Amino acid sequence: MIRIAVAEDNHFLAKSIEEKISFFEELNLKFIGHNGAELIGKLELDHNVDVILMDIQMPEMDGIKATELIKSKHPQIKIIMLTVFDDDENIYNSIKAGANGYLLKDIDPESLLKGIKEVVEGGASMTPSIAMKALNLLRNPDRVESENTEEIDLTKREQEILEQIAKGLNHHQIAVNLIISPATVRKHIENVYKKLQVHNKVEAIQKAMKNNLL
Repeated sequence: MIRIAVAEDNHFLAKSIEEKISFFEELNLKFIGHNGAELIGKLELDHNVDVILMDIQMPEMDGIKATELIKSKHPQIKIIMLTVFDDDENIYNSIKAGANGYLLKDIDPESLLKGIKEVVEGGASMTPSIAMKALNLLRNPDRVESENTEEIDLTKREQEILEQIAKGLNHHQIAVNLIISPATVRKHIENVYKKLQVHNKVEAIQKAMKNNLL
């Protein structure tokens, strides 16, 4: 039995991860922390955990800082970053903090199980595209992106929409969270993409991070 803990501040995504874990009898979900600080608090009460699935963007304490702190105190615990962000800086900082793997949240249950088993057995679990980025970064650490920021003026609502997109939520989930219609969500997303000069979610998240909007 592999004992799992999860750090995820979004209710919808936490439920999705919990459901994927529930497919396999060999995985036991012990608890979920809704930010890095809460997860560390729960580990203080019970650190008999084999693997942590760690979100990156969370309030109070992000996943990279939490990974660094957990690894310093509980080096035996394996940590897989489970995130929507696949940009160079997050991958580089996660590896530096001690992460054992880096997977994207849209991963299917079977691949997630495989990734968990890989880190438990001493390997490093990464999707092929992220593994290639990680290798390039390790070979050329000075290449971590540091582009100049741009002046991008988002409204308060557009900023909220952007943050929801960054959590991996779909139009309907964003509409429920912000108590607006899906059509209104779509219009705001169009405006966000136009202001950021991007064409899809991944590009929007990456550009927003480079410009300190997330």
